[in-house]
Amino acid sequence: MSRKSLTLESSLIRDPDRLESRLKEIPTESGVYLMRDKSGEILYIGKSKKLRSRVRSYFRPSQPLNPRIALMVQQVVEIEFIVTDTEAEALALEANLIKQHQPYFNVLLKDDKKYPYVCITWSENYPRIFITRKRRTDHAKDRYYGPYVDTRLLRQTLQIIKRIFPLKQRPKPLFKDRPCLNYDMGRCPGVCQLLISSEDYRKTVQQVAMIFQGRSSELEEKLQTQMDQAAENLNFEQAATLRDQIKALKSLNADQKVSLSDDTVSRDAIALAADEQHCCIQLFQVRAGRLVGRLGFFAETQSGTPGAILERVLEEHYMMAEGVEIPTEILVQHELPEGEILATWLSERKGRKVQIVVPQRQTKAELLEMVQRNAQYELERTQRFADRNLQSLQDLAEILDLSDLPRRIEGYDISHIQGSNAVASQVVFIDGVAATQHYRHYKIKNENIKIGHSDDFASLAEVISRRFRRYAEDPSIIEENDDFPDLVMIDGGKGQLSSVVEVLQEMNLLEYVKVISLAKQREEIFLPGESEPLATDAEQSGVQLLRRVRDEAHRFAITFHRQQRLKKSRRSRLDEIPGLGFERQKQLLAHFHSVDYIREASVKQLQEVSGIGEQLAKEIYNYFHPV
Repeated sequence: MSRKSLTLESSLIRDPDRLESRLKEIPTESGVYLMRDKSGEILYIGKSKKLRSRVRSYFRPSQPLNPRIALMVQQVVEIEFIVTDTEAEALALEANLIKQHQPYFNVLLKDDKKYPYVCITWSENYPRIFITRKRRTDHAKDRYYGPYVDTRLLRQTLQIIKRIFPLKQRPKPLFKDRPCLNYDMGRCPGVCQLLISSEDYRKTVQQVAMIFQGRSSELEEKLQTQMDQAAENLNFEQAATLRDQIKALKSLNADQKVSLSDDTVSRDAIALAADEQHCCIQLFQVRAGRLVGRLGFFAETQSGTPGAILERVLEEHYMMAEGVEIPTEILVQHELPEGEILATWLSERKGRKVQIVVPQRQTKAELLEMVQRNAQYELERTQRFADRNLQSLQDLAEILDLSDLPRRIEGYDISHIQGSNAVASQVVFIDGVAATQHYRHYKIKNENIKIGHSDDFASLAEVISRRFRRYAEDPSIIEENDDFPDLVMIDGGKGQLSSVVEVLQEMNLLEYVKVISLAKQREEIFLPGESEPLATDAEQSGVQLLRRVRDEAHRFAITFHRQQRLKKSRRSRLDEIPGLGFERQKQLLAHFHSVDYIREASVKQLQEVSGIGEQLAKEIYNYFHPV
């Protein structure tokens, strides 16, 4: 059905005849169903071993629905379905479709970047291993492990791994034509100079991946076999290296032993703790009686029943995992709505039977109770953090006499050195928490601001003008946009504030924008038109929140200024070479990494850079080597 025709229909729940007709068309086989709204957008994607029964359950008056799903049902105009041969196929198809379309009512896990992942970039010839808080989907071959709850322990683990295995230690080469000291120490195989093949390096990274897959014991056995073989071949140096790796691996998780009667079974244990709004989920990965990973997830409590939330977490988690990472036993706190389907799907992916169990007593139940207790602690910590933020927002609203809490706060600052490389920062705090995805930086375009002549007032006026220009053109869109701030904070005193107020008055936006400034020395808050600062205590929670915004704006501005200054210092001499434009300068620096290396390069070496012909190469060489 086309989207155009969908817009002519009312919701199915308000048209019983059409609803009943549509339900009769849905088969009783297993498969996936898609619910669309009047504009044709997918609201929800689900699976079932009996499609008709499952879809009909949404529209039964006697069927209790949580508020989130009840709201979704009110908007459903059309229902589509895809029949599959097995329930496991339906689960896999549902997961793929959700990943592709990201329907609003399917978004269960909150990606608030609270917990970090470990990423291995298998899409590259020489894979990198690093910690990140954002799981990207640009490269399908890249693998993410986590999210890990204990960030400090994760960083320590990665540091130990880089000491155990010869891995690339630096993001960029230190030298152009030779490896650094890490190569001489045996910590790096010389990736920057291609002293190791991509195939051999990837074998090392595969061993590292086994640690994050929870297969440390398997890796120890593999290294033990290699050590014995090296000793038999009288290669004692290699055998000693392997011995040290085995010793380090054993000490890596030595203090994380979990007492279980059967320590040969790989198992995961998952439990949750919830309040009226938030749900914290913990997943413990236990391998050979050892706790090798503690993962954390967040969800909205109203997104489903406890069993449904646990089921969705397991589906999303194992969808990203390889078959060898899936344990043979999964302990769950609550009965899963479709646990049999999930177990069948996991068994097919692993190649052997996977059991999903709700333990009732003895050791397994005690393990699950420990997981639930950790989830409760994390929930309480989250509640305390949210309460502190709420208290800060309430105090700030009281200080500034605001009718509502300032949900979105924007902070601005200017950075330069005597007018050179002048830049500005815009940081955003939402509900008292830094929202880095909304940060912006600006290069000051005012021609009067240059080396030897700075003007923070004019710089702030320019930035505010650029930020709110579209709202000045059409103020009616203010109510429609979530990115319009409830409060704007300027780093500075009365002078900086006056320059911003003046430009907002010229744009006829002063009545819409609540703007203040925070002076550094005494942490004084100034309001527009007031000669004296507000009577506040620097230790008030509301003032402390403003200080966090101010400090973050200052940090972000300085970081961007330093980047611009570094770029300019790199290109200052290259700008003087005739015929060498911006793009070719970038290519030269990407190839040689510094102006010093470019100066030392021969004409032939310069021609190796894309876009640099013989004539231009000679121009560059002659510039650095005048006759």
